[in-house]
Amino acid sequence: MNESIDDLTVRYEENGQVIIDELDKVVLSKGAWATVLFRYRQWQPEKDCFGPDMYVIRRYRKTRGEYRQQSKFNISSAEQARKIVDALTAWIA
Repeated sequence: MNESIDDLTVRYEENGQVIIDELDKVVLSKGAWATVLFRYRQWQPEKDCFGPDMYVIRRYRKTRGEYRQQSKFNISSAEQARKIVDALTAWIA
C-alpha cells in the first residue's frame, strides 16, 4: 500500500529476480497530487545484465489515504533527457 510518498517506487521483482531496479527518485510535488521523477534500469535477460539508465515521471493522486498512479511519461533516452533539460533551462533563464 502506498500511503506515503516514501512508499512510491518503480522497483519490480518477479520470482525473486529484480526486473526493474530503482536507482533514485526526486519528489517534484507533494500533496493530494504528487509528481515523482524516477531513475531506474531494467533487467535484460538476453544479455544477463541491467540495461542503461532510464527515466520516468509519474503523477499520483491520493484517494482514501493511498497514492494511485494516474499518468506517466517515459523519457526514452539520455539524449531526450538532455533535450528536456536544455529546453527548460532556456525557458527559465
